[in-house]
Amino acid sequence: MQITNDIKYIGVNDRSIDLFEGQYIVPNGISYNSYAIIDEKIAIMDTVDVNFTHEWLDNIRDTLGGKNPDYLIIQHMEPDHSANIANFVNAYPNVTLVASAKAFNMMQNFFGTDFSDKRIVVGEGDTLSLGRHTLTFVTAPMVHWPEVIVTYDSTDKVLFSADGFGKFGALDTNEDWACEARRYYIGIVGKYGAQVQSLLKKAAGLDINIICPLHGPVLTENLGYYINLYNIWSSYEPEEDGIVIAYTSVYGNTKKAVIRLAEKLKANGCPKVVINDLARVDMAEAVEDAFRYSKLVLATTTYNADIFPFMREFINHLTERNFQNRTVAFIENGSWAPLAAKVMRGMLDSSKNLTFTETTVKIVSALNEQSINELDTLANELCMDYLAKQDSTANKNDLTALFNIGYGLYVVTSNDGIKDNGLIVNTVTQVTNTPNRLAVTINKENYSHHIIKQTGKMNINCLTEEAPFKVFEAFGFKSGRNTDKFKDCEPLRSENGLVFLPRYINSFMSLKVEQYIDLDTHGMFVCSVTEARVISDKPTMTYTYYHENVKPKPNTDGKSGYVCKICGYVYEGDTLPEDFVCPLCKHGAADFEEIK
Repeated sequence: MQITNDIKYIGVNDRSIDLFEGQYIVPNGISYNSYAIIDEKIAIMDTVDVNFTHEWLDNIRDTLGGKNPDYLIIQHMEPDHSANIANFVNAYPNVTLVASAKAFNMMQNFFGTDFSDKRIVVGEGDTLSLGRHTLTFVTAPMVHWPEVIVTYDSTDKVLFSADGFGKFGALDTNEDWACEARRYYIGIVGKYGAQVQSLLKKAAGLDINIICPLHGPVLTENLGYYINLYNIWSSYEPEEDGIVIAYTSVYGNTKKAVIRLAEKLKANGCPKVVINDLARVDMAEAVEDAFRYSKLVLATTTYNADIFPFMREFINHLTERNFQNRTVAFIENGSWAPLAAKVMRGMLDSSKNLTFTETTVKIVSALNEQSINELDTLANELCMDYLAKQDSTANKNDLTALFNIGYGLYVVTSNDGIKDNGLIVNTVTQVTNTPNRLAVTINKENYSHHIIKQTGKMNINCLTEEAPFKVFEAFGFKSGRNTDKFKDCEPLRSENGLVFLPRYINSFMSLKVEQYIDLDTHGMFVCSVTEARVISDKPTMTYTYYHENVKPKPNTDGKSGYVCKICGYVYEGDTLPEDFVCPLCKHGAADFEEIK
């Protein structure tokens, strides 16, 4: 396979494997990817699994047409990629090995030698010239082994991403990328989200046209789609709204409760309900679902004064991979001393940012009137936000939404007639209650001010403490004049036709402008409330909470200058110009403070 004029694919497909890493079912096999960069000097990128030694060496011979490679670049020492290092050196004894220091230490363990007479040790930012091509090495420790590096070719703008952006499935398999890439990522890399986030930040500074992973297809188009999914997965945010019910059932009574709950959830507008019988499904698929969707119901029996083994295994898989940022509910069953809910809750105590439902369903042997009522109550609690988002079931005059207004942070949405827009504000105030009026103050330099002054309408979305920093990046650091802030989502709309956010809000209000007050640099819109919906009972994010818990702490170690109080951008210099504007959030010099 030709990737660019100078980069060729020399990997192999494995169709004989049944379990990858001894545990992951791979019905469509897997690929072990290797690449050749042919220049004045020739570099081979990684080796393949030990079962494909001769096929791989044949691929190298046929691709190079009799030429000898100069370098073998080893990005990852897991044996499915490194098993043939010694065989390669035997075939090409004059080759030089390029890898991290930790990788050479591992070679000593695997092969009895660290190849000290034929090696180049590389670290962060080191480069290697092949002629026309210059390779830059980026360290990626614990993605997902400590020795990992990735490699960037600045000539063809190719990122050799090691295990990053990989997927299950041989290359001749025609299947959706996301499904098997998600299962691969969560199962194998999922524990190391923080390290993946660090690598993504490094990659953001590179001009990338092609991604060449060590498993799965070479990615050449719509790279933003793949990078966005990796950002979601590694930040442990839900990828989609929906509820997963994971259960075990001995004699069928817990299963009956699960089926009843699922029917109620669907009737209440839940966009996706997934049921997994943990004794029968592929455990990796069930774990994937739990990370994919926003809410999880765990239903099991008390078993030997504990919980059923498949449920214990499932929760262990979740906690091992840093399961967080989800809503979790429990259904327990027991004939004389039900305690499954207590055990499951205890297993999740160390998980971050989990919201547990107020309702726990308790079944004593079989469903009865009380436990059926509890199931209905749980379904209503889990679907509160779904019911509020649907026009047919929403209470559109729930003025308790006004109670969520304080010194909080809000997204003001509007529409310029061509596209939707959104803006972060912290200046929303209720000014009268008979009738209900709000005042919203917006900087005149913001595009939203221009739109709202023309259209006379807006929506106020009350952000919750769950809102991640990416929400503030999207709506606070870019102008809607030249950015489509809703490009990658399918927005929900209120009766006035404007967007309200599908996540991270506890309520929204649709406003009609009645009066405009000019405040020099700002404009105040005094508005009546035309629609108000409460989406959830989660607390509104305050300005203080944002600064203490959401905004990334700026890296000012060893630096002198000024730091932006809004986004953390660091300006290095003795004097901050009075007219300086932050390149990230567009706030002026007044929002900077000196680094002490």
